[in-house]
Amino acid sequence: MLIDNAATDPPKVDYAARVNRAIDHIVGHLDEPLRLEDVARVANFSPFHFHRVFRSLVGEPLSQFVKRLRLERALYRMSHEPKRSLTEIALACGFSSSSDFTRSFKQRYGVPPSVFDLDTWRASKRGDLESHVSSSETYRLSPRLEPGENSDGFEVTLRDLPARRVAYIRVLDPYRGNGVVEACERLVAWADRRGLADGQWLGYMWEDPEIVALEDCRYDVAVEVDDVKPDGEVGRLEFPPMRVAEVIVRGGLDLEMRAIDYLFRTWLPQSGYVPDEQPCFEAWIGRPFAHGMEYFELAAHLPVTRG
Repeated sequence: MLIDNAATDPPKVDYAARVNRAIDHIVGHLDEPLRLEDVARVANFSPFHFHRVFRSLVGEPLSQFVKRLRLERALYRMSHEPKRSLTEIALACGFSSSSDFTRSFKQRYGVPPSVFDLDTWRASKRGDLESHVSSSETYRLSPRLEPGENSDGFEVTLRDLPARRVAYIRVLDPYRGNGVVEACERLVAWADRRGLADGQWLGYMWEDPEIVALEDCRYDVAVEVDDVKPDGEVGRLEFPPMRVAEVIVRGGLDLEMRAIDYLFRTWLPQSGYVPDEQPCFEAWIGRPFAHGMEYFELAAHLPVTRG
């Protein structure tokens, strides 16, 4: 008798949802020990099967993924928290000691963190981002906003946001193809069917593309909800209360990128704040891409905490 594997195998989208739950757990506990058994339990897999599934969907083993995220978070902190010692950063990012951090850092980046040229690294990654975006027929970028510049007249408002629960769809490698737009369309349709589409719509990138390779970035499109159960590719995530620096953006992608430049390169260094352990948010005014691909209305939110 022939067996219809398509009918009997668990759907891939369910596997992706479970792996996303594991990634959410990892990101929220990078400063703690992360054993394979514990992460597999979050994803409702046996450790043996989880190891295989995680590698097949994410593209790297769990241990390598965790170490990469810890190193990338350390780079982010080195970039925006220059007053913190490398030992403090190492322990805050989950390394057992400064020597463990230095060894892992040198293995990945070729030099110890004490002599790593952050400015050159960020300029190179920024170049990759600008080259990729500028090659699109939809987007055209103007030069980046340098420290102290504010030709657009950006104004920053500090806002204290309550804890929020969201339903989300995650897009891996979001700079390739139309994955983000298509995920937005699927989530809007999902929310419409459930009467949830009038909530606050969010987009957020878990990585800084000036630090992390574009293909390793992760972007979530999300809508705030009172409560929701995970549903296929639609996951559920809770954000804690946070303070954000807000800039309103009404224009194209180039204006949004300049707003982010202004927040990080001009406002943040003189604000007395440092970035919090949360992603930067696009808080859409209305639904995502409601005005098409060339004009956005949104609030750019940078989560911050006192330095």
